[in-house]
Amino acid sequence: MAKARARHILVATEEVCQTLKKKITEEGGDFAELARNYSQCPSGRRGGDLGTFGPGQMVPEFDHVCFNEAVGVVHGPVKTQFGYHLVEVTERS
Repeated sequence: MAKARARHILVATEEVCQTLKKKITEEGGDFAELARNYSQCPSGRRGGDLGTFGPGQMVPEFDHVCFNEAVGVVHGPVKTQFGYHLVEVTERS
């Protein structure tokens, strides 16, 4: 069975999500630090780390990124019922 490990930053608007993505990808910002400062998810306290999970354990939009997109790349904004996410898949097996 496939497994993934990911971290994310959850914010209310697409604009904030784009701004944070730019800070990470273009300005060298630290993903974990930005998660601690901006994420509306309790995982923000852990730098956005969600731990390891299998297919179907996350909402479909999030699940799709975690099991289909490149590892080690910041993806997003990913819109879900919770808001807008930046997602980085850190491991997948």
